[in-house]
Amino acid sequence: MARMPRQSPRRPHPHAHPVDELLPVPRLALYGFQHVLAFYAAAVIVPVLLGNALGLSREELVHLINADLLTCGVASIVQALGVWKVGARLPLVQGVTFTAVSPMIAIGTGAGGGTAGLLVVYGAVITAGIATFLFAPLFSRLVKYFPPVVIGTILTIIGITLIPVALQDAAGGAHLIGTPAYGDPKNLAYALGTLLFIMTMVRIGKPLLSSLAVLLGLIAGTAVAWLLGDADFTVVGQSDWFGVTTPFHYGMPRFELLPIAAMLVVMLITMVETTGDVYAIGEITRRKVDADTVARALRADGAATVLGGVLNSFPYVAFAENIGLVRMSRVMSRYVVVAAGVFMVVLGLLPKAGSLVASIPHPVLGGAAIAMFGIVAAVGVQILGKADLREERNTLILAASLGAALMPTTVAPFFDRMPDDLRAVLDSGITLGALTAITLNLFFNVFTRRTTAEIDWDGIGEEDAAEPQFGARPAR
Repeated sequence: MARMPRQSPRRPHPHAHPVDELLPVPRLALYGFQHVLAFYAAAVIVPVLLGNALGLSREELVHLINADLLTCGVASIVQALGVWKVGARLPLVQGVTFTAVSPMIAIGTGAGGGTAGLLVVYGAVITAGIATFLFAPLFSRLVKYFPPVVIGTILTIIGITLIPVALQDAAGGAHLIGTPAYGDPKNLAYALGTLLFIMTMVRIGKPLLSSLAVLLGLIAGTAVAWLLGDADFTVVGQSDWFGVTTPFHYGMPRFELLPIAAMLVVMLITMVETTGDVYAIGEITRRKVDADTVARALRADGAATVLGGVLNSFPYVAFAENIGLVRMSRVMSRYVVVAAGVFMVVLGLLPKAGSLVASIPHPVLGGAAIAMFGIVAAVGVQILGKADLREERNTLILAASLGAALMPTTVAPFFDRMPDDLRAVLDSGITLGALTAITLNLFFNVFTRRTTAEIDWDGIGEEDAAEPQFGARPAR
């Protein structure tokens, strides 16, 4: 009787890349909620700033915040999970871009303020979102014109520009500026205590404690503030349990040429910002990033921005803030961001739950944000290390861009004298610094026929890396 051929043993499946690792549900929930807490203050500050600048009522402002959170959740799920050719399938949280704040305020106030101004803003947002979605494949092929010196400079600028926002929260919040409570030593003590608590959790070195350091710091800081009478949860009881944002809640958008042009410039900058964020997360997670990855991330930005305009929200971008959290926590799974997106959708539908998160004192949020925003700048510096800064042209690109980024906050009167349309584009450190870096790189390295072979992304997101670059993977 013929012997049956011996079957070879089945080869074990290789370990999933940390980005694709599906963690147990309890940990997904914990890590996802940590992303929400880290992201929440920055997420709601844009609708708050815009609503106050346009003179919206409290009810209208609450609707803006709920719409923003709902759209953030949907956009983050699409970006991390991926739908068709939309979404980078990386742990990137989507949020309203700070780059658009000044232009939207200028557009809205120029249109008369109030809900009438919002309608013009939404017309520009929807148009710019469609353009971003359609332009994404072409832009991704232009990545060769954004070498490490440009991407690293932009990320460094983003971190440096956001750190003052964290410091304002640490001092008590921007709403207290000009009052005796702003800069009160008690506020700084809360911020410093939260920051030191987070550092202590990381220093202990236990994988679980390190990965939850920000969440534990926010909880501990809030608990201490509540015990000392400085955390108020009464607004939670006053909030509704359920609320749904409806499309075009304030009326049909108005499409006007100059506001659309200003928003197109804003979205160009956010495309560069997202490109930098995608490469940064690739650097952190050791995941290969190519032009197709960038295109899918940019399509997600465009789709989220169109959805934002329809659901009474704003332009969206991959949030650099949460990139710092990914590096700090060493949790690389994109499904954690999906879980965070689910939490955001729930918060967008449950104003009472959102009010609970909003009750975290500003100094506590500021202490955590100092670490995370600083890490964004540090990632930018790390990418700058791939550029040859001994080369005079690269040094000038970095130096001039940093200087330009600081202009709006240091010489504000200069921008006050600009025409409103021009001010809407340039009165932002991130926008001005990014435009400077892009323009100077074109002048020095592209128009001078410098070969693109000199542009090297070597080492970013190598697929075959056995482990993430920063620390060990969290224990299961």
